[in-house]
Amino acid sequence: MWSQAACNVVLAEENALATPMAIEKKPFGNTADGKAVTLFRLTNDAGNVVELIDYGAIVVSIQVPDKNGKKTNVTAGFSNIDGYLQRHPYFGATVGRFCNRIAKGKFTLEGKTYSLATNNGPNHLHGGEIGFDKRMWQVAEVKSDTSVGLKFTYVSPDGEEGYPGTLTTVAEYRWDNNNCLTLDLSATTDKSTVLNLTNHAYFNLGGAGSGTIHNHELVLSCDQYLPVDENMIPTGSTADVKGTALDFTTPHKIGERIGQLTSTNGYDHCFVVRGAAGQMRAAAKVVDPASGRTMEIKTTQPGVQLYTGNFLDGGAGNAGYKTHEAFCLETQHYPDAPNQPSFPTTVLKPNEKFHQVTTFTFGVTK
Repeated sequence: MWSQAACNVVLAEENALATPMAIEKKPFGNTADGKAVTLFRLTNDAGNVVELIDYGAIVVSIQVPDKNGKKTNVTAGFSNIDGYLQRHPYFGATVGRFCNRIAKGKFTLEGKTYSLATNNGPNHLHGGEIGFDKRMWQVAEVKSDTSVGLKFTYVSPDGEEGYPGTLTTVAEYRWDNNNCLTLDLSATTDKSTVLNLTNHAYFNLGGAGSGTIHNHELVLSCDQYLPVDENMIPTGSTADVKGTALDFTTPHKIGERIGQLTSTNGYDHCFVVRGAAGQMRAAAKVVDPASGRTMEIKTTQPGVQLYTGNFLDGGAGNAGYKTHEAFCLETQHYPDAPNQPSFPTTVLKPNEKFHQVTTFTFGVTK
């Protein structure tokens, strides 16, 4: 079982070896079929670190300082590949072909109905049984004067997990000297298909494993959310957050009203990001008063899913994390969009290019 104390020792040892503005790599174990997995360590000029692996294009850790300068990993994850090979909660993963849910695992595109795995009750979730989070990605290093990064590429063959078209996806992660992690997602296809891509990092700005995120203060640039049915599928309409426990248009502690959400045991809702989709704009800001760490998210995506680790049970499969000990803010298109004509389209056609960008900027309170 993953140990926070053990991980902190590893992080301390690695921090001592870090060099400014560098990309380093080391073995991280092997997949079940013997493929070697590599851990890549991105270090900026301040010595702050993002670590990723080429299995699942997963963000393993983000190590940033608190208000006293103490650096800690602020994302949930595992210290070796074994944790990621089991059925885990998508810790840090690049999720596809379609993140979030598709009702009954079915959609119709250009007159043909496609059937997908139903791996979330009656729904299809996060790309199916073997989604992008469980695939090996090709990697190329990306460097500039102000950032270091990795360009992950995965080619999903026609029919994989039931989806049409050979889809080439590129997930580029860049870490700069402003402690900004940029996720640049693009994709092309040779046949009309649907896709919805995101990163599924679980954050705790107090430090991974430091307790619940109830006291984290959240602001969402979102005036509306998507109501859902009993199977967590959007009804097709939007609703105002005003007057509900979903109103984060002004700062609220995540735990302040979480007890009102009894049916989901916490937040698991898709919000409509204010402003024009396709334009870079503010989506969220989170502050941890105790550590002073902050995180600001901007995106071109139309929505953001707030999830508060409602199903984390403290077991080995969850890396020891318990309920509400981490939160996700997954920028994305809307759930079940292939079956909801009123939603922004998730259809990608040949000779088109999918392209969405999200930034996560870490700082401290002043």
